Amino acid sequence: MSANRWRRFSDWDDRPLRLDRFAAEDPTNGFAAFSSPADPKPGFKIENGRVVELDGVGEADFDMIDIFIAQYHIDQAVAPEAMAIPSGEVARMLVDMNVPRDELVRIGHGLTPAKLAEVVAGLNAMEIAFAYSKMRARRTPGNQGHVTNAKDDPLQLAADAAIAVALGFDEIETTMRVSRNAWANAVACAVGASVGRAGTLFQCASEEAEELKIGMAGFTSYAETVSVYGTERAFVDGDDTPWSKSFLASAYASRGIKMRCTSGAGSELLMGFHETKSMLYLEARCLCLQRAMGVQGTQNGGIDGAPVTASVPGGVREMMAENLIAVWLDLECASGNDARSTESEIRVGAKILPYLIGGSDLICSGFGSILKYDNSFNPSLLNGEELEDYLVLQRDFEADGGLTPINEDQALDVRRRAVDAIAAVLDELDLGHATEAMKSSVVAASGSDETESYRPGDVARISEAIQTRSVTVVDVIKALHVRGFETEADNLLWLVKLRISGDYLQTSAMVRDRKILSAINDPNDYCGPGTGYRISAERRREIVTIRDVLDHETVLAQEEEFARKQAPGLMLAGVGEASVGEHPGEVVIGVSPAFGVKLFRTMSGIPVGELLTAIVGGIESAGGVARIVRLRHTADTSFLGLSAARLSGSRVGIGLQTKGTAVIHHADRLPHNNLELFSNAPITTVQHYRDMGRNAAQYARGELPEPVVVPNHGEAMGSRYHARVALIYAIETELTADGAAPEEITMSVSGVPV
Repeated sequence: MSANRWRRFSDWDDRPLRLDRFAAEDPTNGFAAFSSPADPKPGFKIENGRVVELDGVGEADFDMIDIFIAQYHIDQAVAPEAMAIPSGEVARMLVDMNVPRDELVRIGHGLTPAKLAEVVAGLNAMEIAFAYSKMRARRTPGNQGHVTNAKDDPLQLAADAAIAVALGFDEIETTMRVSRNAWANAVACAVGASVGRAGTLFQCASEEAEELKIGMAGFTSYAETVSVYGTERAFVDGDDTPWSKSFLASAYASRGIKMRCTSGAGSELLMGFHETKSMLYLEARCLCLQRAMGVQGTQNGGIDGAPVTASVPGGVREMMAENLIAVWLDLECASGNDARSTESEIRVGAKILPYLIGGSDLICSGFGSILKYDNSFNPSLLNGEELEDYLVLQRDFEADGGLTPINEDQALDVRRRAVDAIAAVLDELDLGHATEAMKSSVVAASGSDETESYRPGDVARISEAIQTRSVTVVDVIKALHVRGFETEADNLLWLVKLRISGDYLQTSAMVRDRKILSAINDPNDYCGPGTGYRISAERRREIVTIRDVLDHETVLAQEEEFARKQAPGLMLAGVGEASVGEHPGEVVIGVSPAFGVKLFRTMSGIPVGELLTAIVGGIESAGGVARIVRLRHTADTSFLGLSAARLSGSRVGIGLQTKGTAVIHHADRLPHNNLELFSNAPITTVQHYRDMGRNAAQYARGELPEPVVVPNHGEAMGSRYHARVALIYAIETELTADGAAPEEITMSVSGVPV
């Protein structure tokens, strides 16, 4: 370390943020979020019913993307009107709650990619989030989870899929470490997703043709890995065109499979075909293509390109802006937040917050419901490690993030059921045979490092057998039914039947309680406070039921249990009203009303008997005389100390709350101007209290001892303890009475006086 370096930079060097790397703004090399000198100016011309100019490019120079957008995206009946509205005015319309969504969607269908990009670029992050909340197609928010593991283990896939269903994910997406394991992964997740409820949509992200085959076999109910790009060369490099993608979309729709495309800022940059244009403009082209293809929706918001997009100034805001364009064009939006774009947990929380509080069709297009190392897509923005944090964020903001807390018993039950179900299917179809040891290891495991189950090679043989024997979802449903899993068989069959009706091919469709919710029957009607989606009282009860929630009764029960097990021999006996002492070396310890009556330990876990013994011992070690008094007129630490001092022969006293907050006070000082204070009870030790007693005795002799300082290393003690502190203090104050006389008490521990 340089001798002249400010050491704070060394502290910062050790934070996770330093693992992130940032890119300079450099449009020439594609590192531009919102604008680039190479971006075209908005514009278009129509002649004889043909778009002959699009964003400054003449028809003769159209590339395949221009041709497709001109033919299938631009609504010629709306375009002249829409393109004539100044971009700033359109931007204000997006954030004006008095301008209805339908009108903005109509206008959006007449705008070119450059115009769309120019409009949303004029909004700041808060305005983008507001406009997004207003413009999304479906009112009720949802979420999508990733379910994968490093071994492609079907037992674990089924268990984790069942957990995802229990948590409330509306969609589940899987992929695999070994591509030929796709069929086994699909069967495992389809079975796991049928545990607990019907209607959780499922996809297996594989090579596009293989994925379509898996869908036609009935195992998947949606697809979204149909990639669309903003430059012609990126399409060519992938041996694709907008027309080939449209054909694939039609193939899915013809089989009743919901489909959306995937795009996102940064993809062209990563592929090397950015044409020096901004990320937002290129993504606007992608989204116009997707609307032109007639697909149900889009997965955008950076996606795999999110880390590089987030490295550029304004990149996170750009990802929000491209999501806004998606919903403005009336596409369902699975709004990214899948690829982990940062190592900083602060940046992670900041990125997810606008979507959580504003809502989205699918807040994440891949929340890692499994651990990071098991996520075969690479870590998501949020993973199994942070899942509870997300549940608490829902509670904090009273926002519906699409998930519901589950308890440990429920988790084990659904995992066991799912593991037994997939093991039964594999056995019934003679695909594989799982031992009880294999199944048990998966049920309890947090991740694949802890399982003793199928390995990728075993899975490959199962997968190939499924494919070569032409096993379909009907075979799986029959196997479930034969082996006694009638509920799961019915749930899976019900989902397959939905493909016949095609109801979930509607824009922004998901399934809740065996009913389709979509932009048709659940349209976003936000038009200001009190409108749009609001969590119901029932949904709020679900969201707030997280772990580690304390209440008055719980605290009392915990204290009674502690007293019974940890302090059975403690006896505090009242011996009459306390009077003013006469001994010049006396230090009165004024304890709070519930001390040893309803509360029996400090916030650091020190039993009250041990606490008093330490303080008394400290007083006596310095030649003082200790006297214990219970005060009932107050529970406030300062007034406990001042009242104790006024009863003390030396006019020095100690005020002591059961939770461990303590002061040394003098009778002649103002209430909150004490001699010493222990305010951080959770980190105060027995030795600190002994030292406080010693110092109090020295103050009683007229000395000025070195104050006892409890070292604090920046612990966030408020967040850990304040709920309990407030409940404990309420218990203390319940026992106070105005004008109550102080009571002299004696203490013995296991019959031995102290």
